[in-house]
Amino acid sequence: MQTTFTLPTRGPGLYEFTREIRAWTAGQGDGLLTLFIRHTSASLLVMENADPEVRTDMTAFFHRLVPPTTDPAMSYLTHTYEGPDDMPAHIKSALMPVSLSIPVEKGVPRLGTWQGIYVVEHRNAPQNRQVAAYFGN
Repeated sequence: MQTTFTLPTRGPGLYEFTREIRAWTAGQGDGLLTLFIRHTSASLLVMENADPEVRTDMTAFFHRLVPPTTDPAMSYLTHTYEGPDDMPAHIKSALMPVSLSIPVEKGVPRLGTWQGIYVVEHRNAPQNRQVAAYFGN
């Protein structure tokens, strides 16, 4: 079974879509869920979903780790065709997962109590991100 989720983003941040995943796998039995984001400037992540400050802190950390090309420390980067966040978004995507494998038991993703599934947006402008999903047993 496979599908593609289209997830709108509003700029840098973590966008949870655990609820959509749970609805899609409900009643499907046991197996392995594979997710793959079809972009080079966004990532996937399993992260805590209880405290919204975790999402804020993760976004701030990656912005500080890889700032836009307008930052003097990043002046050596030349790939800026789509703006100062272009190459930094690709670097962040290279540092984070673009695919996830999650076990499913009796149609329920076997996430921990505080775990959620997120698209991590690395671009400044709103995007529609596509995540390919495959479930098999």
